[in-house]
Amino acid sequence: MMVSGLLGAQQQPQESQPSPSSTPSLDYGYFKTQVEPIFLKKRPGHARCVSCHAANNAPLRVVPLSPGETTWNEEESRKNFELVKRVAIPGDLESPLLLHPLAESAGGDFFHNGGKHFDSKDDPEWLVLKSFVLGKKAE
Repeated sequence: MMVSGLLGAQQQPQESQPSPSSTPSLDYGYFKTQVEPIFLKKRPGHARCVSCHAANNAPLRVVPLSPGETTWNEEESRKNFELVKRVAIPGDLESPLLLHPLAESAGGDFFHNGGKHFDSKDDPEWLVLKSFVLGKKAE
């Protein structure tokens, strides 16, 4: 009788523990097709992200572009994906990837040497970064 009671207790779902699927994961395909182009784009009044983040020692680092190249190859993109995970915490809207380039008046953090690239959380590129952090998958 005691054994059957224990077995019955083990079969009951434990609702208090979060499901592993509730935490999003970062998607490489989405990163490569949607996020990496943001790092390469020239914006008025700003250097391209790659210009500083390939050469500095900041938490966000990307692989330098090979001479004469305008984008990264597959191996470099995969390395960039791993490097960006240091500042893109899955599901966390306070991730440095989101706050650092965002204007302070829009909820960004205090300082970014490269300036504030996004004036609001409605900026289409900022929304791409947000979608990435929230686990959006490549289509």
